[in-house]
Amino acid sequence: MATKKISQAEENYLKAIFKINEQEGKAAGNKAISQAMETSAASVTDMLRRLAKKELINYESHKGVTLTEKGDRIATNLIRKHRLWEVFLVDKLQFAWDEVHPIAEELEHIKSDKLVTRLDEFLGHPKFDPHGDPIPDADGNFAFRQQVLLSEVEIGKKGTLVGVQEHSKPFLQYLDSLELGLGTEVEILERYSYDGSMRLRINASKEVVLSQKVNQNLYIKLTE
Repeated sequence: MATKKISQAEENYLKAIFKINEQEGKAAGNKAISQAMETSAASVTDMLRRLAKKELINYESHKGVTLTEKGDRIATNLIRKHRLWEVFLVDKLQFAWDEVHPIAEELEHIKSDKLVTRLDEFLGHPKFDPHGDPIPDADGNFAFRQQVLLSEVEIGKKGTLVGVQEHSKPFLQYLDSLELGLGTEVEILERYSYDGSMRLRINASKEVVLSQKVNQNLYIKLTE
């Protein structure tokens, strides 16, 4: 019941704070939240005060922001719905992986728990979304997988592309142009010290050179 009293804008803030806490491993600062929400610092401060009054965040000025148990539960549920909808859009409606994020941003705010449960069952309880991000289960537990950023892999190592850290349309379309998608087999052939770029062999045939920026946004699972 309490969830329905929370606005869509408030939900979006909770999800942004969750992701910042997760990625940075620490409390979210106002600047990071402002950048994630693409809004002014003053607007962020006003929203944080609202969320604190509803006991959804732990907030002290200049000390960063973390979610309360209640706020974490709401954010996790939003992420669950978002990623399930992305799976549905790609696997069942044949959307491309660079098209689904903005659509899922809207669908994630549907309140029906019954719909989400049936969607999860219909999809066969997927553990990861089309971008390789883990989908929390109904209890809020995230699937775990051994993975490492491509930029950290040693020369000569092999692995499979399992996730992307950046979800922007231009980035995903760039990967498509190189025929780099989830499941692509990669082998690290050379690293260039000048700019951190790397030469790879993909699917045991084609060779590509990727910039350091790209390497820092690709996750691979190393071959044992």
